[in-house]
This record gives sequence, structure tokens and C-alpha cells, in this order.
Amino acid sequence: MNSPARTVICLLRNDLRLHDNEVLHWAQRNADYIVPLYCFDPRHYVQTYYYNFPKTGPHRLKFLLESVQDLRSTLKKRGSNLLLRRGKPEEIIENLVRQLGSVSAVVLQAEATKEELDVESAVKQVCNRYGVKYQTFWGSTLYHREDLPFRHVSGLPDIYTLFRKAVESQSRVRPTMQMPEKLKPLPAGLEEGNIPNQEDFGQQKLSDPRTAFPCTGGETQALQRLQYYFWDMNLIASYKDTRNGLMGLDYSTKFAPWLALGCISPRYIYEQIKKYEQERTANQSTYWVIFELLWRDYFRFVALKYGKRIFFLRGLQDKEVPWKRDPKLFDAWKEGRTGVPFVDANMRELAATGFMSNRGRQNVASFLTKDLGLDWRMGAEWFEYLLVDYDVCSNYGNWLYSAGIGNDPRENRKFNMIKQGLDYDANGDYIRLWVPELEQIKGGDIHTPWALSNATLAHANVSLGETYPLPIVMAPEWSRHINQKPNSRPSTAGRQKGPSYTPKQHKNRGIDFYFSRNKNV
Repeated sequence: MNSPARTVICLLRNDLRLHDNEVLHWAQRNADYIVPLYCFDPRHYVQTYYYNFPKTGPHRLKFLLESVQDLRSTLKKRGSNLLLRRGKPEEIIENLVRQLGSVSAVVLQAEATKEELDVESAVKQVCNRYGVKYQTFWGSTLYHREDLPFRHVSGLPDIYTLFRKAVESQSRVRPTMQMPEKLKPLPAGLEEGNIPNQEDFGQQKLSDPRTAFPCTGGETQALQRLQYYFWDMNLIASYKDTRNGLMGLDYSTKFAPWLALGCISPRYIYEQIKKYEQERTANQSTYWVIFELLWRDYFRFVALKYGKRIFFLRGLQDKEVPWKRDPKLFDAWKEGRTGVPFVDANMRELAATGFMSNRGRQNVASFLTKDLGLDWRMGAEWFEYLLVDYDVCSNYGNWLYSAGIGNDPRENRKFNMIKQGLDYDANGDYIRLWVPELEQIKGGDIHTPWALSNATLAHANVSLGETYPLPIVMAPEWSRHINQKPNSRPSTAGRQKGPSYTPKQHKNRGIDFYFSRNKNV
């Protein structure tokens, strides 16, 4: 007597890829039929918890829809498909279990934070009710959770450097999983479901030709980006010197948006780096990309360790800070109307494109928390709304870090907006790109328009308080940089080059995926 066919439902969430996907890999070995499923969960399209911004904005939604479409196309080429549904995953899975009648297991990638864990709990309850096996895998990080050199995640160090040294010396990165050319088919009778558009979610398409991330979502584009950045252009070999750039596609890897949705595996990136180092060159820059991947790992493990505390006002340190909640100051920040050109340029870029450089992110976060003294969660939720590369663990981990209530071992870290602008946009070209009302101000003077004479401003067609705002706050340290001649300063790339790599040089600096850490602030 033949045994009944085994059907496995693969709930895909932030693992929208075929390569190195343990969920699909396990299902392929344990099923006769596989149902890859993606659910547009309505809870992702409501408002943020504290300040009621839209939870998923137009930039990330566009990237998500492209990623889903790309994965469906890839699966179809392998004899499978991607089912698309709008609704809560636990309810959709229950309906599928009833409809199919032969579901043997539901498998998904485990996540780290409350909303995602709540979904896992609800799906598990459905499985228990119907006698269906429930299986999860850890696949979002470079180092596997079970391979960390700590007895339990509670033993995770609260300083990144200690974590990095421990995993580099005591752990290994697992090899990627090889996927078959042909996947098990779907059971008969299932409707694939239409790919929605942005209008279906009440959102309009936004685009801007000035963007530093003119890329589309999906595994195909992610793998092409790696091929271009590593192998075609050798850009990885100079990554550490260029990563603090502000304009253009090639100053950094730009892997973050694809990593956030799981369109590319961090282990695959690691393998490609090791291959590149073996075949071409190994230097500070090739190591530094791994260093950034480790930061991403670290914040995911921090989220596992601290749970809901990563969202609390007092942060990981349970630290009392007299945060303000001034809507006028916040509106000026989020709309790029602070009167501080370097801040405004970055915030306008974010609103228009969903992207911002690492250098920009650390500066606008410092400005919000240290110069304006606003509740850091206002900034975190605004980033959640707009960022194309939003990742809950990295976003909240970095905002806690910037606010001084997270994993930063240095007390009272504060960025000097004028020095940073002069260091990384000495001639003001980035500001002219995003703050065109100041474009006629020459050279580095554009960073401090309030310090210019009335005649200079008139010649540049700038009227402070009318065509461009006066600063909403003035920090005393800015005055040290007003009378310098910034356009004669050495270039960023020249400043950053140093002696050949030794591990001791890698202090708490740099993360390509969210914020840099640079002690020279």
C-alpha cells in the first residue's frame, strides 16, 4: 500500500532567495510536494507603535514587490512557483492545511524580534491543532546561532569588539547549501495568486534620478551586484577607502537592501570574499566587508538577548535620559529643514529615495538625539517607514547605539555636524545635489550659510529665514570650523588610507549596513 504524499508548506518571510535557503533545502529532502508561500501580512502595513508613522513606506514596498516577483520567476524556472496571499500567515496556512489535507510539515526561517516571533508562535499553534510538524531554521546571519562561542545568547558580550574577537577565533562560518536544479512541484489545484502593485496598498511609486541606490529588488539583482562589485570592477579591494562616500552607486557594496529581505545570503557573500582573497587580493578592504557582516550578526544576537528591551525608551542600559518630544523640531529634522545643510541634504535624500549613506545616517541620528535631544524612537520609526534596507535588528540596535543607551562603550559620543560635513563633503557637492536653494554658495561655505555676510548670501540668492531656514539649534563646537577653508582640506580617501591591515586596527568603526562608528567625530 502506497503511503500518502507528503506536502510541505515553506513560509518565506525575510529569506526571499533560492540559493543557500535551508527552508527550501529541507523541504526538498522531506516532501513529495512543496508549497513556497509568501504572505503580505496586513500587520506590516499599519502604523508604527509609538509615533504612528506608516510602517512600510513606498521605497521598501517597491523593493519588496520586485523581490517577490523575482523569486516567483526563479522558482518557476526550477519547476516550482511562489504562492502569494494577502492576510495573516497563520490564517492562510490553516486554510491551506484544510484545503490540501496532506500537509506533513510547515517550515520557516526563525526570526529574532517580537512581531516575527508572535507569527511563529501562531503558526506553531495551527500546526499543533492539525497534527502537522512545525520546523524552523536559523539562516539570517553569517555565523549560526548554535555556533556562537557562548553557552547561551545571554552570555553575548555587550561590546561588539569582544563579540567579534570571540567568533573570529572560536567559531566558523557554515558552508552554503547547494540547491537542486529541479524543485519538487506544487500539489495540483492551487491558485498562485497575483503580485499586487503599490496602489493596492494605497501607496504611490516614488523615484528620483539623484538616488545612490538605483537598483531593483530580488535575488537576481543581488547576485549581479556582487558579481559587479567583486569580480567585474574589483571595487571590494578599495571598499574601506571609499565606504564613507555620499554620492553614486559604487562607494559601498549596497548589499543592505537585499540582505534585509534575504535576497542574498551573508554566507554566500563570505564565500565569495574568501574566493576573491584567494584568487586576487586580501587586504583591509576585503576584511572590512566581513567586519560589517559581523556587525549585522551582532545586532541580531543583541535582539535575541534583550528581547523587547531594544524598543524601550531607556534602552539596553535602562538609562534615564530627559528625551523631548517636540513635533516642530522633529518635523524640521524629517523634512530637511533644520538649517544645517549637511543634515538637511541627508534627510531629503532619505525621503526622496529611501536610501542614505552610512556617514549620513550616523550624523542625522546624532543630530536628532544629541543636538535636538529628541526621543530616539522618533528617528528609529521614521527610518523604519522610509528605509529601503530597513532591518528591525540593525535599525533599532543602531539607534540605541547612537542614542548612547545601547552597545556603544564610549560615553557621550556626539558628532560635530560641521566638521563631518567638511570632512566628507568638503566642496559641498552633495549638499548642492539635495539642497538646491544653496547651490550658488561657493565651496565649503555652503556648510555654514548663517556665517556668511549679507552680501555673499545676496549674491548666492539666499535669504536666510525665507529661502532657507536659520539653524533650529547651534552647537558650540561648530564655531571652530567656520573660518577654515574647507575646499583646501585633504580628501576623505587620502585621510583614510593607512598601513597594511592588522586585526588590532579594527576598533568600533564602520558598518556598511547601517551606521559607521568613527572615533574621530
